[in-house]
Amino acid sequence: MMRPIRLPLKDDVIKTLKAGDEVLLSGYVYTARDQAHFRLVGAYTKKKMPLDLKGQVIYYTGPTPACPGKVIGSCGPTTSSRMDFFTPHLLKAGLKGMIGKGSRSEDVRLAIKRHKAVYFITIAGAGAYLSKRITEAKPVLYKDLGAEAVYRLKLKDFPAIVGIDPMGKEI
Repeated sequence: MMRPIRLPLKDDVIKTLKAGDEVLLSGYVYTARDQAHFRLVGAYTKKKMPLDLKGQVIYYTGPTPACPGKVIGSCGPTTSSRMDFFTPHLLKAGLKGMIGKGSRSEDVRLAIKRHKAVYFITIAGAGAYLSKRITEAKPVLYKDLGAEAVYRLKLKDFPAIVGIDPMGKEI
């Protein structure tokens, strides 16, 4: 049975998650891919963070434009390892979760353990299906990046699996 999880993440919930747990995520997340990560880490190093990441989750995706009558277009995960260079910085800034696909580096696994965060994996190649689990979508930052802008999404029963738990154990 899939366990419902409310977002943003709370420490008392995070500590109960184990690698391999199947979850349904509901609540708000931010999207960010390569260029947004580059800008966020640059802002963080200058102590001018444009988002409060404390307790937040980033979904590694670049949604396609919405068709008429839809909230969002296809919205599947991108390869998480592309964000590995940036992830320890964002975890230090308060980020508590990430959603993507694929494995993570040893540095990221150790940073997840150090900051008691969690990495969720979701269904690759199913962006149209996953978009049906998004009830709101609004670009909030770096709109000049188009699909790679930072969006604020509201998820409803978004399926995922704990890929790395707060103890650093991998699925």
